[in-house]
Amino acid sequence: MSTADISFLLQLEQVIAARKVEGSEASYTAKLFKAGPARIAQKVGEEGVELALASVTDTREKVVSEAADLLYHMLVLLNSREAGLAEVVTELERRHR
Repeated sequence: MSTADISFLLQLEQVIAARKVEGSEASYTAKLFKAGPARIAQKVGEEGVELALASVTDTREKVVSEAADLLYHMLVLLNSREAGLAEVVTELERRHR
């Protein structure tokens, strides 16, 4: 993983935040925010289960695809709680000590 890979996640966080504010009907992200926290949490749960199942029964490519879905929805959830990747990294660093 490169610095550019990490930079993309930070860029994705910014896109998610912008879509939340813009509220475009054409944006899946905006629709998630409009649906509310319970729907966002439901999507995180669904994607987590799909990733877990794929890890047992599917190809590596499917696992990566499901992990991407989960990561995206996790970023939406974090934003909905006014949190972000930086705080998650800080918590992981704290636990690593």
